[in-house]
Amino acid sequence: MASKRIFVVFVLPVIFSIIFGSAVMSDILERPDRELNMWPMSSTEGFSTHKSPIEIVGLSKQYSTAVPVEIQIKIGDSSFDCGDLYVTIYSSTNDVVTQGGFFEQCFEKGNTIIPIDDKFSKVIDTPGSYEIVAEMISKQLQSISTRGTFTVK
Repeated sequence: MASKRIFVVFVLPVIFSIIFGSAVMSDILERPDRELNMWPMSSTEGFSTHKSPIEIVGLSKQYSTAVPVEIQIKIGDSSFDCGDLYVTIYSSTNDVVTQGGFFEQCFEKGNTIIPIDDKFSKVIDTPGSYEIVAEMISKQLQSISTRGTFTVK
C-alpha cells in the first residue's frame, strides 16, 4: 500500500513533467525563427546581445518647437510583414500628446521600413521631455513595440 502512495506522490508527477516538458520543447524546436529570450534585460543596461525586432528610424535626441518629429519604423521580424502600426508620443507626465495609426501596413522582404510611402510627422510646440512608443500588431494579433526619448526646446 505504501509503495502505491510513493509512486502516485513522487514518481507519477516526475513522469508527467518529463512528458509535458518534452512536448513543449518539441513545439519550440519546430519553429526555427523563434527566439528564446530566457533572461530579458532592457537595452539601456547594455547587456542585450540581439537586435530588436522593431526599431525607430530617424529619431533625434533634440528638436525645436518649429521642427516636426519625423520617424519611420524598421521591422526585423518576418512574422510582422503585415499589420497595423501605432505611434504614440507621451509627455513626461505620461499624458498622450499625439498618436498616429497606420493600418494594413504590408511590405515585401527587403523593404522593412514602415509606414509605406509615408512618415510619422508631428510638430510638438511645448518644450519638455517626451517618450515615443511604436507598436506593430500583426494580423495574428501578436505585438512588438519599442520606445525612445527626446526633448523639445
